[in-house]
Amino acid sequence: MPVNPSELSTWSHVKYFGSNLFLRGLLLGMRLFPYRMRVPLMGRLVTAMGRLAGFDKRVRDNLKLVSPELSGLDAGQLYRDVSDNAGRMIAELYAGEMFYDRARKAPITGPGLDALEKARAEGRPVLLATAHFGNYDAARAALVARGHAMGSLYRRMANPYFNEHYVAAMKANHDLMFEQGKRGMVELVRHLKKGGIAAIVTDLHAQGGELIDFFGKPAVTSTVPAELAMKFGAALIPVYAVRQANGLDFEVVMNAEVPHSDPLTMTKALSADLEAIVRKHTGQWFWIHRRWKHKAAFAKPKAEAKPAAD
Repeated sequence: MPVNPSELSTWSHVKYFGSNLFLRGLLLGMRLFPYRMRVPLMGRLVTAMGRLAGFDKRVRDNLKLVSPELSGLDAGQLYRDVSDNAGRMIAELYAGEMFYDRARKAPITGPGLDALEKARAEGRPVLLATAHFGNYDAARAALVARGHAMGSLYRRMANPYFNEHYVAAMKANHDLMFEQGKRGMVELVRHLKKGGIAAIVTDLHAQGGELIDFFGKPAVTSTVPAELAMKFGAALIPVYAVRQANGLDFEVVMNAEVPHSDPLTMTKALSADLEAIVRKHTGQWFWIHRRWKHKAAFAKPKAEAKPAAD
């Protein structure tokens, strides 16, 4: 992805610069509203704008692909829930202390918290596996507030203008962040070697990953988190920030530590863990992603052979 505007074509430069101006203006305008109004308002705006960008079709296509796994869901309602959550996340990220003050108070539940505290007491590194679900930044804020200083691996945005202030907004919580790439991976490894904690998002299509079923369809999934956990003896713990019914608060769910075995088995366990919580809170996962890209996901199931006639 482009690191600075000089690497862009003329058209990309105009497109990215214009879209960034629009988004910056929108974000600045949102500050005129109180936090409790700003967050849901941004959710509604993103829902409306997402339709213009065709994101509702993406959600419908993804839902259709994994049917009959989720055949009972209303695709229109799923899009509204997904885009509303995405808009709320944007508003929260740029709200700074107003968001973090609320997120720090989020209750933390599940056996993963005990696993985290045990690993810290033993001086073991910890890898927290999360996803584009709820608002993962709320989980980070809640854990940092409880004394668990942690780093995170993030992917640079395609728009270099937007990426600059996007990263700055994320660093408002803490600045221990590693950009995906060679340098970022070196920094992450160094952090783990010191017994640190780091969070990695595991639900993106990853070049060179393994085909692992997600909602009954194969999706290319990175085994790097599991490989790092095994190499450095790190506890691998799934964590999610579940948005509550009021749309503003969260519960941080930390599920059981994934036992060390082999990278493929461990990654399958992470994928199954994510699928389980998405089934409970379907509209909080980012169904707009192109999660299923590989041709294997679109292959028609082979017809079962008919028994030979007597």
